[in-house]
Amino acid sequence: MPKVTPRQAPYRDESVPAHPEMDRGHPVVVFGDHRFCAGSTLEVRPMPRPHMHSQVELNFVLAGAMTYWFDGRVMELTAGRLALFWGMIPHQVTDCSRDARFVVLYVPMATFLELPALSELRSAIFRGAVIEALDVKPYDRDVFQQWRSDLLAGDGQLEQIVRSELSARIQRLDREGWRDLRETARQNPAAGHLGHDHDRAVKVERMAQFIGEHALEGISADDVARAADLHPNYAMSLFKRAVGLTIKQAITRHRLDMAQSMLIATDLSVATIAFDCGFNSLSSFYTAFAQRFRQSPAAFRQGYERITKAA
Repeated sequence: MPKVTPRQAPYRDESVPAHPEMDRGHPVVVFGDHRFCAGSTLEVRPMPRPHMHSQVELNFVLAGAMTYWFDGRVMELTAGRLALFWGMIPHQVTDCSRDARFVVLYVPMATFLELPALSELRSAIFRGAVIEALDVKPYDRDVFQQWRSDLLAGDGQLEQIVRSELSARIQRLDREGWRDLRETARQNPAAGHLGHDHDRAVKVERMAQFIGEHALEGISADDVARAADLHPNYAMSLFKRAVGLTIKQAITRHRLDMAQSMLIATDLSVATIAFDCGFNSLSSFYTAFAQRFRQSPAAFRQGYERITKAA
């Protein structure tokens, strides 16, 4: 690893507007933005304190080396490496070489909730893993810089293209292998006072896991809160801030994911699928499906069948 030279330049996160949601004296800054966006600078700079945000953060290191403090562990990333983690785990860049450059992308957790096939990867992220891709592609360097440029352009159509391409890249990462950098990271207990924040992240993980396992049943926000031993009002506030969706929205999203899969993979009627996926009425299913996928369940199935026959 190249020698790391400490830099004392002040750090200001330019990707999202900061609004601390804790006491002013609390050492962790929480960013309340849930957008799909990119860091406005390529330069790596030390942070004066740990921070948190709701999105999954992807770092592709273009040059140099950087040192991360991540929830009590210290780890290094060097040029050509790709890592991602959930921003609700307190983290901080503590050191970097003078030539350190990276692409930072912030991906809403909802994007990961849309990928049911990545259950193991998604679960690891919720548990606070720092995921490193074992197979970095020769084209990743250029692609990540293109994605950053597209997101900074503020073009909604480009954003949708990046979202689709990035989702495919994450699925490839999951298929081709990854490791959790925490397993070999050295411990740094100096920031043990952040334990409360870690506990809250664990609570969100429990709620998300409960939703994933029981969404097709008749569960409510109160049931999800009880699974994490939380008061319903606090659970709903914590989950919304961490994931960017309400508990009810997350439950509906899982049900719609399953319904979409069943429309493709089975010949069951739309009504049967609706009730099997936890919807109380056919009308509520049609409304939720149309809001999410911009077409009716029947139109979605017909469109898929046309594509399949044409292929």
